[in-house]
Amino acid sequence: MSSLTPGDLRLKQDRAFLGHPAGLGWLAFCEFWERFSYYGMQALLVLYLSNYLFLPENIGNVAGIDALRAFIERATGPRSPQQLASAVFGLYAGLVYLTPIFGGLLADRLLGRTRTVVIGASLMALGHFLMAFEASFLLALACLLLGVGCFKGNIAAQVGALYAPGDKRRASAFQIFMLSVQMAVILAPIVCGTLGEKVAWHWGFGAAGVGMLIGLVVYLAGRRYLPPEEARVKTAVRREGEARPRMTSQEKARFVLLIALIPVLMLSIVGNQQFNNAYPLWSQKHMDLLLFGFQVPVSWLQAVDALISTSTMVASIAFWRWWATRRREPDELTKMAFGALLAACAPALLVIAAGSIAGTNEKVSFVWTLGYTLINNLGFANILPVGIALYSRAAPRRLEGLMIGIYYLHLFLGNSFVGWLAGLLDEMPGTEFWGLHAVLVASAGVLLLAVKFLFGRVLLPDEQAPPQGVQKGGLPA
Repeated sequence: MSSLTPGDLRLKQDRAFLGHPAGLGWLAFCEFWERFSYYGMQALLVLYLSNYLFLPENIGNVAGIDALRAFIERATGPRSPQQLASAVFGLYAGLVYLTPIFGGLLADRLLGRTRTVVIGASLMALGHFLMAFEASFLLALACLLLGVGCFKGNIAAQVGALYAPGDKRRASAFQIFMLSVQMAVILAPIVCGTLGEKVAWHWGFGAAGVGMLIGLVVYLAGRRYLPPEEARVKTAVRREGEARPRMTSQEKARFVLLIALIPVLMLSIVGNQQFNNAYPLWSQKHMDLLLFGFQVPVSWLQAVDALISTSTMVASIAFWRWWATRRREPDELTKMAFGALLAACAPALLVIAAGSIAGTNEKVSFVWTLGYTLINNLGFANILPVGIALYSRAAPRRLEGLMIGIYYLHLFLGNSFVGWLAGLLDEMPGTEFWGLHAVLVASAGVLLLAVKFLFGRVLLPDEQAPPQGVQKGGLPA
């Protein structure tokens, strides 16, 4: 039996933004500027470090760099400027997906989401501006990491809180939310990258900082359209002397299952993440990038991917809206399994290309990039945003921010795993290398279907879940 509160009913009736609550528009626009700042800085970081900051004549200006270099080289051995730049970038990229866990705890247990998001945005803006000074480089990275941790999971949790339990708009809401990210991915390298490489490095980082300040203003301006903050449990205990509410058995089961899904989600993204790692190296050797007499830079393949991924996100949103008007819309696990099985066809396509290269000893056409990105992004549009929707909905009450932070762990593990896989590129034939990726992604799809059939009822919305102790086996229709 449904038990929607007046607040749930109000949110269900709010369709001011493309059929969704008005707050989604404000959060998506804020996320656009945050991602603009992030991807703008990321586009410049390795180039800035390897081409300027970590050169012998400049690296001594960075406060604390000797200690960091000693820490890295203790594990890897001596590093050249480029190798050190890659190592520092790898640490930064990995920690970006770990700090949201602590940001979620900070919001859930102490400060609340609004204050935590504001602190995160402010720290990120400060970090971008500190990049203008060589001495404060490591302090700038620390501010950026802490800022992302405070911001990322909590703003995604606020998107989920716009919807009542069981509201089918939730999954498409996260696709719209991710669409704003895709737009930032296209625009940020063009603006910040051009300023950084053609004018001065600090102009690029400064543009990223300005973008983050705009995001903060947007967030504060739209605050009244967002869900109200729940009272902190700590305050309630102090005022009423009650014990901290414990998770129900259903919430505990969901919590355990969502954590157990992380390795599966890690496998589901290896084909997508490899596009930024091994794929450019493979393309440089084996792809004909001469277009109408112009040698296309390999880095432009990333722009092609961003444009296609934006289109496929829109197509996915439109498809599921069309589907919902004709038949029952599938749950999140089913969508994610479908997405993984489809995405597995992208590296499988490259098996054919690699076989052609081996047979003819000639480079393949740029068309293979279009095929890879189209198929991969059609699948990926049903993995990452739908996964966020699942974790925000199924998270135990008062732990939504933490659960989103845990969800991002699969990106940390996935990127680390992809880095190891990329090392096999020169050791395996192309057919085996891309075939391995196809098998890994497809296995994630199969495992997600298995979880759906074996444990799907655990993740049902509360009003659809069977009463405890009544249904022992079987699955809902």
